[in-house]
Amino acid sequence: MTVKICDSAFEPFIEIEKFQHGLALQGKFGATSIFIGTMRDFNNGDDVQAMTLEHYDGMTQKQLAKIIVSAKTQWRILDCLIVHRVGEIFPNEPIMLISVWSAHRGDAFEACRYLMEELKANAPFWKLETLATNKTRWVSNSSF
Repeated sequence: MTVKICDSAFEPFIEIEKFQHGLALQGKFGATSIFIGTMRDFNNGDDVQAMTLEHYDGMTQKQLAKIIVSAKTQWRILDCLIVHRVGEIFPNEPIMLISVWSAHRGDAFEACRYLMEELKANAPFWKLETLATNKTRWVSNSSF
């Protein structure tokens, strides 16, 4: 189970390929479920030019690890990868990648959705949007 917080752009499918290549699970997984979250150029009825995501690394890593442990108790997960972007982000850039490997698709789908929803609701990330008007505003997690 790996959590990676990065402050520069990443390519989701390259991250998955690198991670999966190193897995000691070859032949053991029958399903991989993937969620990729990408920045939109709008939010709450306004055009958004950019956003800055902030976090406290130790707190964020601890919360994401807790979410993974919870998922592992509910579904038969063989492994998972969470990559989350911080810093300045622009429309169309990936913000988040969640990938789950399991023997069966049901566990992979359910765990992937759970990880994504829990991350959105409970992980300590703070979002500052820069609007098309050059004004900035903080956005609550529920608006992500």
